[in-house]
Amino acid sequence: MKKILVISGKGGTGKTFFTASLACLAGNNKVMVDCDVDAANLHLLLHPDIKKSGIFKGGYEAEINKDRCVKCGRCIEVCRFEAIKAIVNKDGNIEKVFIDPFSCEGCSACKLVCPANAISLEKKESGKWFISDTKYGPFIFAKLDVAAENSGKLVSEIKEKAHRIGEKNKAQYIIIDGPPGIGCPVISSMSGIDLAVVVTEPTLSGISDMKRVIQVAEYFKVETKVVINKYDLNLNNSKDIENLCKNKDIEILGRIPFSLQVAKSIVESIPYIEFSGNDIISKLIRNMWAKISSV
Repeated sequence: MKKILVISGKGGTGKTFFTASLACLAGNNKVMVDCDVDAANLHLLLHPDIKKSGIFKGGYEAEINKDRCVKCGRCIEVCRFEAIKAIVNKDGNIEKVFIDPFSCEGCSACKLVCPANAISLEKKESGKWFISDTKYGPFIFAKLDVAAENSGKLVSEIKEKAHRIGEKNKAQYIIIDGPPGIGCPVISSMSGIDLAVVVTEPTLSGISDMKRVIQVAEYFKVETKVVINKYDLNLNNSKDIENLCKNKDIEILGRIPFSLQVAKSIVESIPYIEFSGNDIISKLIRNMWAKISSV
């Protein structure tokens, strides 16, 4: 079972548009995963029928037992995140202590110093995961709650679910739409991957972020190939990308020209391969998939 990760280093390069096209080309013997748990959007193109969902608990949150609290204020003094607040009366005495759940990092410092053992740490709901069916095959995605943390842990969880489904179905491929950037969710997405496809664009930020995500792939010894999307917007920058890849012995899978049809396909929520028929961009993507699947 070959695991293919599509990454970008930054947002807006066309990563999800490309991944959705691969979902159309890879046949039915595959599993798809959207590991961009902070802002999942592949489901907008694949139109999943959700079969199962679950709650993700990725961190801890402090809770105060009001009956035990002696209102000494020690927890307020040690909280470095200013998550613990107090209501003070006109005499300056604490009347009530409470915790701001959006600021609490679950570090447990307050629990350690509480003389009345009034503070406990409870696992908190941080998001949800979904297992679904699509016309292209099984699809797993997740949504992290606003201001929630541990996105890397959630990525690992849905990747594991995809792996189990793939083994059960004897799938040939797991195709993963990776998160942007180079942070924790990208590192979790890259674990155990056979091939990373970097979709970049000929802008200075695109080149800079492509370099960084390639360095991450190199560190984890993951084979990398590159797709230059909208290459004709700046031919000089596209040439710089080609030279950089040549120096690192990284194959350029293909160059996709800019087209308003791509934007229209996204507005219509249709994967480009199905939207366009057999135009030049579709032919290019088919050729790229032929190279990817032969690795």
